[in-house]
This record gives sequence, structure tokens and C-alpha cells, in this order.
Amino acid sequence: MTSGYDVLYIGGYTPDTGGSGTGLAVARREPGGALKALAETAAPGPSFLALHPRLPVLYAVLECEEGGVAAYSADPNGPALLADGPSGGSYPCHLAVDPTGNWLAVANYGDGTVAMFRLGSSGLFTGRPRLFPHQGHGPDPARQAEPHAHQVVFGPGNVLYVSDLGTDEVRRYAFDGVPAPHDGGPVHLTPGSGPRHMAHHEGRWYVVGELDGMIAVYDEAWHELGRVRASGTSLPNHPSHLEVSGDGRHLYVANRGPDTVAVLALDPAGEGTGLTPVAEVSSGGLWPRHFTVAGGHMYVANQRSDAVAVLAMRDGVPEPAGETFKIGSPSCVLAVSA
Repeated sequence: MTSGYDVLYIGGYTPDTGGSGTGLAVARREPGGALKALAETAAPGPSFLALHPRLPVLYAVLECEEGGVAAYSADPNGPALLADGPSGGSYPCHLAVDPTGNWLAVANYGDGTVAMFRLGSSGLFTGRPRLFPHQGHGPDPARQAEPHAHQVVFGPGNVLYVSDLGTDEVRRYAFDGVPAPHDGGPVHLTPGSGPRHMAHHEGRWYVVGELDGMIAVYDEAWHELGRVRASGTSLPNHPSHLEVSGDGRHLYVANRGPDTVAVLALDPAGEGTGLTPVAEVSSGGLWPRHFTVAGGHMYVANQRSDAVAVLAMRDGVPEPAGETFKIGSPSCVLAVSA
């Protein structure tokens, strides 16, 4: 690994899961600025990835009907499969490791089941997962006929938060040695919003709706403070990923349809949403599914362009640099600054 340059782990859809990728790919940003392919590892539909907080272990959902989850060595020279097994539900789409590195949570989009895997000292799965199925629906019969767990986030108070696109809820699970449903139950959001991804920062929650194209802001007690559009364009929009900048100054949202990344200034102490639109720039391709920021760059997985676009960061605002890294159907990109 070359010191001072970003290493990217990229996952996406493979032919058996409706895409054109080969599985997991690794790339490195070279001294001259270009991305160089380092390795590829075959995997069936690794559509979302997560890294262990302390160990060199990379986790991936395997997004197919029977549902799978796998652990790989986080090796820039080629991730090697360490363990795999069922995800506890169908079509898993997201996963996250808790800050202690003891639990891996998986969101199974197909049937809405949340699975929680205990991790051993090596970072590998131990025992059977704890499964938390759900019931319910939303007002959109095409997209919300049943639960669809979409993202898992470990938040304050040792609580796991789960956005459910199908039921317009944020489900909560508390940890006291083992996970269990939160005494307060789920948080009910705007009907038909289709919550997809969310982020927590300085006492506020930011939740983007895939179905209504809005960013909703909540306080720590989940009282809604207001809503703003994720894109300033008039095009149909299905937002994907949402993330707070490392310095806490901006909120970034990827917009599928307009194919943009929106930048909003954050003021958690301000009135209302505390969000002010700053810029909206091209994602550098089609259907931005996910992005990450590292080393002064934003890397955007443009699923329908078969490429990861590289955007330069200028005072917190990404600027398309015209640079892309070709890879089939990318849906998730992680960057590690070496």
C-alpha cells in the first residue's frame, strides 16, 4: 500500500444478480492522480461493503433471493474469502459493524428481516444470528406492500437504527449484552416517504426518502423539525446515499434521476432544519448509488455508467474532475487513506 494515497474497495452487481461486475475490486490512487486496478475477487452480488473498525476484515452482503453475507480479508492485493453463510433473509442490501467490533447487523431488503451476527476476536461470525422479522406496509402498493429494511446504523445510546422503506419507519434495537427490540418501538415517518439512508450528527437525524425525494430532519427524540428537497432540479428523483462530512459542515446526498450530488450546509443549532443548499453538481455518471469521501476526493459509484467517478473536494464542495474508473455495475465504494 503506497503511503498517502487512497485504496478503494468496490462492490457491485454481478451477472447472476442483474449486473455486469465481477465481484469485489480494489483500486489505488497513484501519485499522478489516476486510479490503478490492484485486484479482483469473484463474489455473487456484493452490493454493499463494510470494514471492521479494528481488524483487516471486509464484510459484504450477497444480494440475491436466498440472501448471503461474507467476510473477506481486507487485503489490497486481493480480498480472500474467510467465511460466508445465509444473511437471515432475502436480498440483503446493507450491513454495518458496531463501534466495538462485536456485532454485524444486516438489512435484508426482500423480506425486511434484520439479522445480527455476533463477531469473534478474529472478526468472523460466531453462532447463529439473531433474527428480527417485521410486518407492515406503506401507502405505495408497488414499493411498500411489505417491509423493506434498507439501512442499519449504530447510533447513540447503544441503539441500532434501521430504516424501513416499506413501512415508513425507523426501527430501533437496544443492546444490553444481546440485541432486543427497543422499548420505545419504531419511529413512524411521513407516509409514502420510503426512508432509505440516514445519518446522525450533533443531536439530529437526517433521513432521505427514496420515494418522495425529501430530506427529513429530526431531533434526538425523533420529533420532525422540517423537510427539504434532496435535489433542486425538477427531474424525478430517487435519492440513494446520504452522509455528513467529516468536519460536520456539510450534508451530501446522491440523487438518482438528476444524477447529481447535492451539498447542503449544516447548522444543527439553527432554526428549523438547519440545512441550507450550497451546490448541486454532476455525479460524473448515471445513477449514483453510493459515494465516499477520503483524501480530498469524493468517489461516486455510478451504477449505470459502469464506473466510479472521482470528484475533487474544494472547500467541502465536490467538483467533477473528468476522471473515472471503469468497473461493472458498482453500487458501493469504500476508501481507506493509507
